[in-house]
Amino acid sequence: MRQAGAPKTAFQYWAHITVNTTKLRRQIAVEAARLMYERVESEYFTAKRKAAARLGVNFKHRPADLPSNREIRDEIQVFARIHEGDQRFANLEAMRVAALGMMRFLEQFEPRLIGSVMTGHTRSGSDIDLHVFSRNASSIVHVLEREGYRCETEFKRIIKHNEERVFTHVHVEGRFRFELTVYSPELRSYVFRSSITGKPIERATIRELEQLIAAEHPNAEFDAGNEEAGIDRTLFWSLLLEPLAKVRQNPTMHPEGDALYHSLQAFEGARRRFPYDEEMITAALLHDVGKAIDPGDHVSAGLEALEGTLSAREHFLIAHHMDAIAAREGTLAARQLCRLRLSEWYEDLMALREIDDDARQPGVDVCTVEEAIEFLRTMGEEFDG
Repeated sequence: MRQAGAPKTAFQYWAHITVNTTKLRRQIAVEAARLMYERVESEYFTAKRKAAARLGVNFKHRPADLPSNREIRDEIQVFARIHEGDQRFANLEAMRVAALGMMRFLEQFEPRLIGSVMTGHTRSGSDIDLHVFSRNASSIVHVLEREGYRCETEFKRIIKHNEERVFTHVHVEGRFRFELTVYSPELRSYVFRSSITGKPIERATIRELEQLIAAEHPNAEFDAGNEEAGIDRTLFWSLLLEPLAKVRQNPTMHPEGDALYHSLQAFEGARRRFPYDEEMITAALLHDVGKAIDPGDHVSAGLEALEGTLSAREHFLIAHHMDAIAAREGTLAARQLCRLRLSEWYEDLMALREIDDDARQPGVDVCTVEEAIEFLRTMGEEFDG
């Protein structure tokens, strides 16, 4: 005997099933959102399956019937509106502005904003998630700690498909918590995909975040045109110079000692000969920074590390300071020599070569890295003024 209220026709039957499935999907989305909002779970994948289990549903063989991440994010917003009210949107604005400030400070490491602060589905207590690109996480930590931030580096090992991957996270404490995931510079253009959906994750560059804030938070206080808000390039130079103190050189070619002492001698020589030429003095100080990275090809290594911090003239002088030896000795290929001589900076290059050769005196007095950096910073401020 048919129960009261049961479907009478095939159409009614399938409509009944669809309604129940939709209702159940929504219930799972709400429960998963609660788990994530209350920070019981942090991953959509785990939250939706735990929510289904709590509702007595086994979707092991039908994962497509579970709610999507977007459905769960929408329900998280409902929780946020209920518990946080208008403060939620104000908090999102503050977090996006804070993210922009951090990204500008770390501009040298080409940061990208990801996660809930990017999508707008953030909740109280969320971290601000950034991707940053550097061969060495310690260089990022050094920059942050010198600015007074408290940092902690975490190495997380994940095994997937029998393959182990190690992720480096830098956790930064402040008004908001940041989690920086460090990747190699070669991955700057890589399309990162969700481990759950396989779809590209949403990311924003500094310029894209500026545009997002201007569109969604028109009253937010930030300077969209401030191109100088990123990391001070002279601070970054000091990080590259300091390791040169541990680079021992061939005593026949460099009787003066380590590569830092040599670089500071070159700095002193350049500012004596060219006291008003900031670019020449900069090139003299930085010409050998690559020796602490790749002694086998210190020119290329140095230029890669200095990328984005040099003027065109500084780049040329550092790029060709070894070619200048061959040019002077007549061993440089004719075509290369012709290209160098056609440059407007050829005479400057040969002057740098002389400075480099003279900076090999044992026992002479030199300034410190901090004094050299401060001298260049002051020159830059006077020029800008």
